[in-house]
Amino acid sequence: MHDQHANPRSDIEIAQEAHMLPIAKVGRQKLGIELHDLLLYGHFKAKISLDYLRTLENRPNGKLILVTAVTPTAAGEGKTTTTVGLGDALNHLGKNAVICLREPSLGPCFGVKGGAAGGGYSQVLPMEDINLHFTGDFHAIGAANNLLGAMVDNHIYWGNALGLDARRLSWRRCLDMNDRALREIVISLGGVGNGFPREDGFDIIAASEIMAVFCLAENLPDLKRRLGNMIVGQTRDRKYVKASDLEAAGAMTALLKDAFAPNLVQTIENNPALIHGGPFANIAHGCNSVIATKTALKLGDYVVTEAGFGADLGAEKFMDIKCRKAGLKPDCAVVVATIRALKMHGGVAKDALKQENLPALEKGFANLARHVENVHKFGVPAVVCINRFSADTEAEFASLKSLCESIEVECILSDHWAKGGPGAADLAKAVLKTIDTVPSKFAPIYPDDMPLWKKAQTVARELYGADDIIGDQKVRDRFKELQDQGYGHFPVCIAKTQYSFTTDPDKKGAPRHHVVPVREVRLSAGAEFVVAICGDIMTMPGLPKIPSANKIDITPEGRIVGLF
Repeated sequence: MHDQHANPRSDIEIAQEAHMLPIAKVGRQKLGIELHDLLLYGHFKAKISLDYLRTLENRPNGKLILVTAVTPTAAGEGKTTTTVGLGDALNHLGKNAVICLREPSLGPCFGVKGGAAGGGYSQVLPMEDINLHFTGDFHAIGAANNLLGAMVDNHIYWGNALGLDARRLSWRRCLDMNDRALREIVISLGGVGNGFPREDGFDIIAASEIMAVFCLAENLPDLKRRLGNMIVGQTRDRKYVKASDLEAAGAMTALLKDAFAPNLVQTIENNPALIHGGPFANIAHGCNSVIATKTALKLGDYVVTEAGFGADLGAEKFMDIKCRKAGLKPDCAVVVATIRALKMHGGVAKDALKQENLPALEKGFANLARHVENVHKFGVPAVVCINRFSADTEAEFASLKSLCESIEVECILSDHWAKGGPGAADLAKAVLKTIDTVPSKFAPIYPDDMPLWKKAQTVARELYGADDIIGDQKVRDRFKELQDQGYGHFPVCIAKTQYSFTTDPDKKGAPRHHVVPVREVRLSAGAEFVVAICGDIMTMPGLPKIPSANKIDITPEGRIVGLF
């Protein structure tokens, strides 16, 4: 048994030793896609052509499995690793399974988190490419975002025929890097030729509304329609000005045309994985693209996908936003936990997590129980996966299994980090049995016609254990304004800390009877949801004191090292 953080071989070393098949071979042998339907990016990455996707429309859909997790801690849960391990395990058992993941953002890669392509022997490859520029999708989204920013300022410069109020511009620039110095800036300095000075700022690309639009659009015409509906600002009499008013949607869609095709790569065990799109889960909806998920459902009998952070954020948005909008129905959910993380939720400090502590485990179990209960509220059956670490003891696992039995959920110990697909075979069998015996009765947690305020209130009460949401008069007025303007049928996307059911990141476990303060309300008219910003949430993260970038390097032979 390996310790996932003490193993002498890093994830990148394991990945670089793996034997990759040419991606054209993976596409043909595993998915039946011929070479002329793949757009190759070298030997090991490809996009599946949009023309080919149109030929799949009449095929039946496979079963959809969502991998989610407990509230994340510094101890780590391994959601992406489990998604890859489960996909490999299903293929190991002779099933035709496809994995769907988000693309990593460069910001976290060089910041705190490091890479996001799985870990150990449950990784997607080529790991370095996926974590760095991949096929350029993020750069295309950044270019489209910044084209619109340039067109807004250019429109004002040339006379402002639309009457945009420079104080009420809401469209910000973006880039794919954590850079706190760009959060709040002043632009257009330097005289008449450079436009009108005003305050502005940057977001990270994963937080751009274009990323959310990109991941929810069904096809190119839908992408163009949504891009055109994005709001860039208001006039002096508070009328919205949209990207379509600036005639920007066509050019943005042209920049995104190639990026919009899903990316095909492979796991260490040479099984197919679609990696496409990457919206933040604590700000946006935290799921890979609808187009990739729907493609996978046509190509595989089973599709394993993930949603960001804990089930209160990622799974809720997956079901209330993505599945609602795209007509998807999850057949089973896997809730990932580690004994280490549950002990941390039970009050154990990070440096004491390797010591057996049954009382802390039992106390921290409340967090896992809440997430399982929440998944069940959507009518989706759940299986608990305990991602194994070497310091876990038999007594701790026995205690956890017993606790899971008390809430009538199956609990499987999985060793996919160390053993790949075979290490997750028991998990795959449990998931298959659940899909075969417990039909999903999926439904979103609130109906479309519920008022926006009540939607946010329902999520807070039902999923966060809160007594209520609160907001000052300005926030309440904004909810009412959006309701009156005809956006009341949109789902709500709650932006809050990923580290707690509350808006206080230090409150671990499963707190109840708290209130959720709504600080700001934003309309994402292109993505077609209303963002309720709760607590202190940043759309442009900063780098930590010692960023991951300090350890990343390249050898004289051109080999990348230190990337996770």
